[in-house]
Amino acid sequence: MRVFVTGGTGLIGTRLVRRLLDGGNEVMVLTRRPPAARDRFGQDVEVVEGDPTIRGLWMDAVDRCDAVINLAGENVFARRWNTKFKELLRDSRLRGTENVVRALGKNPRRASGEPKVLVNASAIGYYGPHGDEELSEDSAPGSDFLAVLCVDWEKAALEAKKDGVRVALVRVGIVLDKQGGALAKMLTPFKLFVGGKVGSGRQWMSWIHHDDIVGLFLLALDNDRANGPLNGTAPNPVTNKVFSKALGRALHRPAILPTPRLALRVVLGEVANVVATGQRVLPRVPLTLGYPFKFPTIDAALSAIVAK
Repeated sequence: MRVFVTGGTGLIGTRLVRRLLDGGNEVMVLTRRPPAARDRFGQDVEVVEGDPTIRGLWMDAVDRCDAVINLAGENVFARRWNTKFKELLRDSRLRGTENVVRALGKNPRRASGEPKVLVNASAIGYYGPHGDEELSEDSAPGSDFLAVLCVDWEKAALEAKKDGVRVALVRVGIVLDKQGGALAKMLTPFKLFVGGKVGSGRQWMSWIHHDDIVGLFLLALDNDRANGPLNGTAPNPVTNKVFSKALGRALHRPAILPTPRLALRVVLGEVANVVATGQRVLPRVPLTLGYPFKFPTIDAALSAIVAK
């Protein structure tokens, strides 16, 4: 299969591209920085220069693909939120997705006549902040900024269905990877014996090991029954307090110094609400489709990551 990937040089994208190559697929990576992509992947991928938020010649390359995996989007935690940055978060997701859908619409079928596939990233922010209730793919969306953003992002991707494209939406949870993301930021304070829970520690963390989030994107790509949303989370979410203790055990460090919610707000601004509240999200669709999680428990996941 020839797969066109946006966001292929990011945290998830880099690992996903390598797994696609290992599986014998041909991969095209869209990037604004071709030299950096070639340094990362060598001659193993076809590098396509372009910006997904801007229409351009890169869209013609989608004609030659069988599927698109769309991961492009500005990092939510890149900096403090203000009006301008919120606009960037929306534009980087919605405009890029609209252009991918437009490109697929020119030639929505493979050479074999089968429909092409769009696997579009989303996020569990779709559900908004919640307490202890369990959430699955058919749960209602929230109403805060991130929830509305995810709803609009998914709507943009689902437009491809009008052209006959199969669309799967992977709602990504907290990806555990020491190369980046939330865990990378947590490791240093824990190693320095100043790690601990955030606020009350009662908020739920719907986490997933980096191997499994890549596996779920591949499931969405390869399984014809994958339509609509799939929760990209492990089957056993934990509270922040339980997570902090598990990370302490993996690093052989105590987890006794909490971070007050007010302090988090001072440092991060509005985005602190994302950290201090949470959701208890379950991957009902991946389990129904038979996905075998490599790391279903938090202790196994953190031990494997820290040991490498």
